[in-house]
Amino acid sequence: MSLIPQNFIDDLLNRIDIVDIIDKRVKLKKTGKNYSACCPFHNEKSPSFTVSQDKQFYYCFGCGVTGNAVGFLMEFDKVNFVDAVESLAHLAGMQVPKDETPQKRTVVKQDYKTLYQLMSDCSDFYAEQLKSHPERDKSVQYLRERGLTGQIAKAFRMGYAPQGWDNLLLKFGVDDMGRKALIESGMLIVSDDGAKQYDRFRNRIMFPILDVRGRVIGFGGRVLGEENRIGADGKKLKGSGPKYLNSPETPIFHKGKELYGLYQARQANRELKHLLVVEGYMDVIALAQYGISNAVATLGTACGEDHLTLAFKYTNTIVFCFDGDKAGRTAAKRALENALPIMTDGYQIKFLFLAEGQDPDSLVRQIGQERFNDLIEKASPLEEFFFNVLGEGLNVMTMEGRARMSKLAAPLLHQLPKSVYRELMFELLAQRTGLSHDILQELIAEPIPRLVVESDIEKAPPAPLKIPAIGAPVKKIFTEMKMPEPVSTEAWPESALPNSDFKSARRALPRSGGHGKAVMTKGRVQLNPVSLAMALLLERPELAHLLDEIDLPNTPTNQPIHQLFDYLKRRDNTTFASVIGYWGGRFGAAAQQELVALVANDLLLHAKRGNQYDDLTELKDALAKLRLQADERKRRQDLADLQSKPATEFSAEEHKRYMELLRAGKQVH
Repeated sequence: MSLIPQNFIDDLLNRIDIVDIIDKRVKLKKTGKNYSACCPFHNEKSPSFTVSQDKQFYYCFGCGVTGNAVGFLMEFDKVNFVDAVESLAHLAGMQVPKDETPQKRTVVKQDYKTLYQLMSDCSDFYAEQLKSHPERDKSVQYLRERGLTGQIAKAFRMGYAPQGWDNLLLKFGVDDMGRKALIESGMLIVSDDGAKQYDRFRNRIMFPILDVRGRVIGFGGRVLGEENRIGADGKKLKGSGPKYLNSPETPIFHKGKELYGLYQARQANRELKHLLVVEGYMDVIALAQYGISNAVATLGTACGEDHLTLAFKYTNTIVFCFDGDKAGRTAAKRALENALPIMTDGYQIKFLFLAEGQDPDSLVRQIGQERFNDLIEKASPLEEFFFNVLGEGLNVMTMEGRARMSKLAAPLLHQLPKSVYRELMFELLAQRTGLSHDILQELIAEPIPRLVVESDIEKAPPAPLKIPAIGAPVKKIFTEMKMPEPVSTEAWPESALPNSDFKSARRALPRSGGHGKAVMTKGRVQLNPVSLAMALLLERPELAHLLDEIDLPNTPTNQPIHQLFDYLKRRDNTTFASVIGYWGGRFGAAAQQELVALVANDLLLHAKRGNQYDDLTELKDALAKLRLQADERKRRQDLADLQSKPATEFSAEEHKRYMELLRAGKQVH
């Protein structure tokens, strides 16, 4: 007789959630920590059937029936034990092993409860360090700079792993059993020679990773400093190393099968209209803080079939949100490849691409929840993105282009499960190529093309931005943002100046000294006043609150200053990162890069070398110069208007005005 090993059943019950199993058959209602419903096994008018998510069992106070997920399926679906286990294994994506005889059974039993409890204890330890550790200030400051509140940090159980090699080791590894559990859970690293054991996470912001039942199964850590960086293989890294570090694979953590934030999304939404798949922990948390509580993220891997299968257990619509750069497009293509084999009737996948240089974290802060949700609603459906990808580099107006698209698309669409959706996709392909359904079916045997080719994959990260000495706070933000090398500041991008004269704005930026350099004179430095005013406001946003207004005509030349001043004036304690994010969201990535370049060059460095430098005085002087320039442009325009007709035709008032304009011009020069 075939037997199912007990250790497999234990593992299976640890991976599924009894609430999900029962809720699909009996609609449950949240009542405190538990869920309740009218008992499906006897007639009753008021609910006495209770399901405990923590303990993973059900109980009826009326008829006394009780059990776990296997027992419920046996009772409700009227199936035997083996069928119930196989049904649950199918949902969990597991293959049921069977021993032919009791003698062949492997007596291996993993104590999962110990690992789950240890991970929970580690999470509590990190959370406490964020509250009370003497060096907590730098981690709290980082979270504040990222705009996170204490409430959202608590909701996601964020913590702080302090510096030191043995914080967890001393706390939980006091005996052999504790050290063994720490190693098995991935929280301790053992050196290659086995002589040393030390904490994997140090000097990092900690993000606990929860499974669908809310248990801590792993961690992600965001580094706070360059020192003590350790890679996933346990070796010390040279150079910058990874900014984010995840737990390794363990008996309870499989990163290819987990979605960060899924538990929180389910807790916040009784029914998930859709799941928004983003790329990072901070994106998930920032979106939740702004009321978008249905975001999840993969854990440093591409979104694979297991991720999608997990997501489709809780919703029928998945929206991928990617950066609009090359890396984002590559990630989207990978997601498309992985989605095709599981797409069937009732499922929907959409793709949302943000402007290059944007991410959900920065964008939601700029445009808010409502407008961000509008973008999600307008995301491209899978079929649209599919044909756009296949059409890259093809001229489908030609016979050759349509033939090439047919050979590429047919074998890919053949991966779709047999369904109405599959037939509709082939019908769309037939409409786009002009080929019949029968001919397209002959092409399904063609080799399946790869949507992600070698040239799409980044060989190495770009070199970090080299930043002059512009002040430690701003320099730190530049480094963390990993902005691209600054482009020339000789021209302000047209996209940054809506409804304006681009040429006028171009003249407003520095034109001498190469890369936006200042013109030096003895004593106080002579900078282009637009560049100086913008650079001062960017480095010291609080200066905007020291001025009542900017008394400048809103001309194309001055428009960038007005835009920046108005933004800063409406906000207290604005950081440079938020300004850059706002600018990119409103005016585009090119304008954002120009703004970064303006501060990254040496304008203020030169200015500060002057022996009379004062930032507020410099700002007022720059604005005064711009007012004088505006007045002079107005004078010349008025003079040109008067000179457009003969002086003999001047009225007395016009003649008086003409002489005043001439005298004013002599005073200027």
